[in-house]
Amino acid sequence: MLKKLFGFDPSVNSVRTEVLAGITTFLTMAYILAVNPDILSASGMDKGAVFTATVVASIIGTVLMAVFAKLPFGLAPGMGLNAFFAYTVCLSMGYSWQFALTAVLIEGVIFIILTLTNLREAIVNAIPLTLKNAISAGIGLYIAFIGLKNAGIIVSNDATLVGLGDLTAGSGLLGAIGLVLTSVLLIFNVRGALLWGIIATAAIGIPMGLTRFEGVMSAPPSLEPIFFQFDFEHIFSGEMVFVVFTFLFVDMFDTIGTLVGVCAKAGMLKNGKIPNVKSAFMADAVATTAGAMLGTSTVTTFVESAAGVGEGGRTGLTAFTTAICFLFALFFSPLFLAVPGAATAPVLVLVGVMMMTSIKRVEFDDYSEAIPAFLCVLFMPLAYSISDGIVIGLISYVLLNLLTGKREKLTLAMYVLAVLFLFKFLM
Repeated sequence: MLKKLFGFDPSVNSVRTEVLAGITTFLTMAYILAVNPDILSASGMDKGAVFTATVVASIIGTVLMAVFAKLPFGLAPGMGLNAFFAYTVCLSMGYSWQFALTAVLIEGVIFIILTLTNLREAIVNAIPLTLKNAISAGIGLYIAFIGLKNAGIIVSNDATLVGLGDLTAGSGLLGAIGLVLTSVLLIFNVRGALLWGIIATAAIGIPMGLTRFEGVMSAPPSLEPIFFQFDFEHIFSGEMVFVVFTFLFVDMFDTIGTLVGVCAKAGMLKNGKIPNVKSAFMADAVATTAGAMLGTSTVTTFVESAAGVGEGGRTGLTAFTTAICFLFALFFSPLFLAVPGAATAPVLVLVGVMMMTSIKRVEFDDYSEAIPAFLCVLFMPLAYSISDGIVIGLISYVLLNLLTGKREKLTLAMYVLAVLFLFKFLM
């Protein structure tokens, strides 16, 4: 039964190990239940409804990963993608959250089609490896900047645009305490360090008057305010095309990077290939589509799944256990929704640290590679836009290599994408 459902082999795998690994994965990624509603609510979405949508979408994606791909990975609305949803599409570009949800829905459908037709490899190969590594690092800086801003550690400043906030009181002090505390837990390899950091920081915020609980256990908040709320008025606009592409692009490379990296670390690659990779992509795509209908941003495979794999998780039973943990969390919404932004800010900063590791793979000795990568990373936090960082990175890569005679590094697909991005700026 377990073998048929989850690829579990009693002669190789242990139920106890798989279950503990699933709980570990949940502990390392459960911070998303506090962070995602906090980020998406900035776009005007109902925070309680987003909590429920986040949990249900995570359950759907993780169960699909467990049963169809039979891999030990947890899925949930992705960091970076939720920031792009709220801060770029809604706050910077000025579109409604309904518009953003429509883009996520379209992205999910396209991802399903790409998975069925195997076209995703062609799209992946069209992007230079340098930019793939730079995008992850750039998003890391972008997320960290948002976290510091949400905590009041970094504030607006008329003289210098931004400056250091008040670290002696209020949310600035709580955010600084949380950052130190969570960093220490992470350095000591405490299991679930990010989640425990949020809990401890929120607890410290109680006597400071920043954390206010309205109960512990309750029925899940209703999905009604955000369920199936789409805006198809701008579906054929250039902005919609660009937003959909950005969601698709980041989701695709986030998923690929996680699957390859964690499988390689665990020795799960077979002849250099990910087992059941098509099913894994389909789980991601279907969960994203379902998540949009429920009312949340793009669902993706979480790199924190590496924690469960590190505990010995190797089959879908690990993922299924993670999904069961999400189900229990659904009935404790007051605990997660009471967490202030200053308590989730340290996690944003530290996830940013984790995402920076890919920058080590950029060839900084080759300026035709280093400059586009640097510009991509630089513009994401400074322009306060993930999309602008990607656009400038790809355009500069094509332009610099074209002007310096390194045309062999460029493909037709790169030229097409660069022209489309230039058209976006001209329009």
